[in-house]
Amino acid sequence: MMDSINRTNLIKRREFLRQGTLGIGSLALSHLMTRNIQASIPQSPASRTHHPPRAKNVIFLHMVGGPSQMDTFDPKPVLDKWDGQPLPEEVTRGQKFAFITPQARVIKSPYAFKPRGASGIIMSELFPNLANVADDITVIRSMRTNEINHGSGELFFNTGHGRMGRPSFGAWASYGLGTENRDLPAYIVLKDGPTAAGTSVWGSGFLSSRHQGVEFRKGKQPILFIDSPENTSPEERRDLVDAIKRLNGKAFERYRDPEIATRISQYELAFRMQTSVPDLVDFNQEPEHILRQYGLRDDQGKPSGSDFARNCLLARRLVEKGVRFVQVFAKGWDHHSGIYNALPKSVRNVDMACAGLIQDLKQRGMLDETLVIWGGEFGRTPMIQEHNAGTGEKTAPGRDHHKECFSIWMAGGGIKGGLTYGKTDEFGFGVVENEVHVHDFHATCLHLLGIDHEQLTYRHLGRDFRLTDVHGHVVHDIIS
Repeated sequence: MMDSINRTNLIKRREFLRQGTLGIGSLALSHLMTRNIQASIPQSPASRTHHPPRAKNVIFLHMVGGPSQMDTFDPKPVLDKWDGQPLPEEVTRGQKFAFITPQARVIKSPYAFKPRGASGIIMSELFPNLANVADDITVIRSMRTNEINHGSGELFFNTGHGRMGRPSFGAWASYGLGTENRDLPAYIVLKDGPTAAGTSVWGSGFLSSRHQGVEFRKGKQPILFIDSPENTSPEERRDLVDAIKRLNGKAFERYRDPEIATRISQYELAFRMQTSVPDLVDFNQEPEHILRQYGLRDDQGKPSGSDFARNCLLARRLVEKGVRFVQVFAKGWDHHSGIYNALPKSVRNVDMACAGLIQDLKQRGMLDETLVIWGGEFGRTPMIQEHNAGTGEKTAPGRDHHKECFSIWMAGGGIKGGLTYGKTDEFGFGVVENEVHVHDFHATCLHLLGIDHEQLTYRHLGRDFRLTDVHGHVVHDIIS
């Protein structure tokens, strides 16, 4: 009798523990799903920030390859005198280059520079359209990075670290602020070509994968949604999502992996995007003058413009809908050879669209709360690269990679307009005044979003990580 009672109690205890464990698992799943959903519900940025934000959204225009600073925004007339000669030894001593030697000859810039706008910002003749919005931008001539090659340079410019595995700037913004539109991701990526570091440039690193950039493809189908036959009703697609949700829920109860809860929320987001995204990428409702402003219509009203121009207009539409961070990549800035022919083409690809984006944001009253960033992962050397790095054969003149100084510009979102900040030496080789390291750049951008870069942390492998690592200072001089 006693054995029978004990066995009965044991069974009851086992059943209780089994059911209790499932109950705890279900409760945890419910909590994680609720947390994920809450993070995607529109919220006031101030409710998640350390101080009042100046910017709500970011549009980051990344020129893949590294624009030449002395041909765009940092004129160096002294190079005319040194053209064809090596730089003084004391300038290049101890420096390393990707494909040239310190004795490489100087190459001057063939482009004219002059003041633009009422502020008198000096920029190259290559940017006739950007010149029209010169008073809305701040040019930083004193940027500096740690990395000299494209893959590591792209990673450093975007993640603050030259190796894979760290969250990107956009992922940190998503983690810190969430999104304002539950039907769209917080972080979206638009590109017209490959990047050297691949998807790691917009990855989430050790953060939840829900914070990584969502890449939109070109064309009418920007996202590969859940596969379903044509003419399938929304109700049938809803049933499919619910079935997957139940299976993932059982997997979570078994393995307790938070990424499973993330997967559930991302399926839900993808389902909602099936109706929200097609309208976003349809420009038919845009006024003709807006399409012309971006260069998407020619003088005869026919479709025109580059993929980059389309992506700039799409970026405006996305931030208008509450997307926190949009990153637009523009290919074709790695000018090791033929720079006199290739650089003007690269600029023409982006000049009108960049100016159009600023004008469009401004006329809609959005520029004050949208931070626009333009720049590449590093700059170029004042010395000539005249041999192919792989074969050694003679090539048309170009410029090598350069990490010691480069130029970017920023606009909107609390940035002063009509300002030139920082100074490089007479050769455009190194910073001599107001250096802005990439870590300082990230700290400043987060500050404009209302985030203290030292407080936005994530514990991983027993250590608190942040975008700026253990570095970074806010550049208050460029903030309005």
